[in-house]
Amino acid sequence: MPEPPLACLQALPDPASVEVRETHISWVLLAGEFAYKIKKPVTLPFLDYGTVEKRRFFCQEELRLNRRFAPELYLAVVDLGGEPAVKMRRFDETQQLDQVCRRGGLTQDHLSRFARELAGFQRGAARAASAFGTPEGVRADALENFDELERLLPAEAALLARLRAWTETEWLRRRGEFQHRHAGGFIREGHGDLHLRNLVLLDDRIVAFDGIEFNADFRCIDVASEIAFTLLDLLDHDQPGLATWLLNEWLVWSGDFAALALLRFYLVYRAMVRAKVAALSGHAAEANGYLAKGLRLTAPPPPRLAITCGPSGCGKTYVTSCRLASAEFLTTVRVRSDVERKRLFGLAPDAASGGTIYTPEANARTYGRLAELAEAILRDGWSVIVDAAFLRRTERDHFRGLAWRLGVPFELIAPQASPDELARRIAARRNDASEATVEVMQQQLRWFEPPGEDERV
Repeated sequence: MPEPPLACLQALPDPASVEVRETHISWVLLAGEFAYKIKKPVTLPFLDYGTVEKRRFFCQEELRLNRRFAPELYLAVVDLGGEPAVKMRRFDETQQLDQVCRRGGLTQDHLSRFARELAGFQRGAARAASAFGTPEGVRADALENFDELERLLPAEAALLARLRAWTETEWLRRRGEFQHRHAGGFIREGHGDLHLRNLVLLDDRIVAFDGIEFNADFRCIDVASEIAFTLLDLLDHDQPGLATWLLNEWLVWSGDFAALALLRFYLVYRAMVRAKVAALSGHAAEANGYLAKGLRLTAPPPPRLAITCGPSGCGKTYVTSCRLASAEFLTTVRVRSDVERKRLFGLAPDAASGGTIYTPEANARTYGRLAELAEAILRDGWSVIVDAAFLRRTERDHFRGLAWRLGVPFELIAPQASPDELARRIAARRNDASEATVEVMQQQLRWFEPPGEDERV
């Protein structure tokens, strides 16, 4: 149907002023300060809006599901000329994240808050029924994309064959991890379509909207698959630094480092989904771009291990943050001792410990955990930056030995500053995971073993 039913338009004040937005499954009527989403009476392989009763049910589902993310936008299900419609508060479309990103307005601060809220939402979201997110189901969904793409893009048969082979091989290699995620409660009822056009800045805060209500298979997914869509879209907008920042902030607040084992699989899967959608819309060049991006994701550069060194306030976190923000692709994970120490003791990254978790025994536990995480992440093919003081040579040597054992390059990052500058920086800190005081820094300087020349090569 090319236009929304006339009765729907006439049910609104001043029908002549209503703007219409159309997708292949819905119309959105923009009327003053409100928007009304009407579902088209269509039946497709992945949805069924064939009757008024079904459309009303899915309107109610859309309201229920999206209020979890944006209660300020989703207001009610109303009747417009005999058709159910989701009534929403209208927002400024120029604040959708794809547009914000294109004009350079998306910041690390925006993404840090979003990562924290997304991790919190995922932690509390309903655990999906066991039928969802099975390893076999994940494989079938991934291969279905290739079946469609091979039909839609016959000229790219060779490239698609490479991507299909990688997908099959990676799934087989990671089958145990897929099973662990399924059994461990990582399949949650999420958003299902978390790309930049479904995110909007409201009062300078990223808010998700327009989650998938019409097919539970699309939203009851691994939390790693959920964030993979946002990461892929940032890469597609030529923002690898922001993608790297978002991933690392999500890891800070979720602690879900095990997701890294499957994240590249899900990134490639999401790239194939986008390629399929583009091809179905007749945009072959766009589809080919996603195929190229998928291929690049299958062949990351060899991983590297870097550690920092120096007392509190010397600039370790600042320097490593700059590295993340200037990343050329999505390859690097930072592990912070200040965060992981608190996690070991059941504290949130921004919680105050009162100094009780800074004993020698706690230090040993923390460095042990950092080594464990670094090794697992490196084995999963990601480069790692370990942001910790590493004041003792024995601590640094242990990680150098880890790099040697795994056959990866090793780097020592040792920023320096005068004692007065260290004190000034510590006093100026706000909203940081570190609890170091000037007195702690002064103690650190007394037992610090600065790196020797032989450690810098």
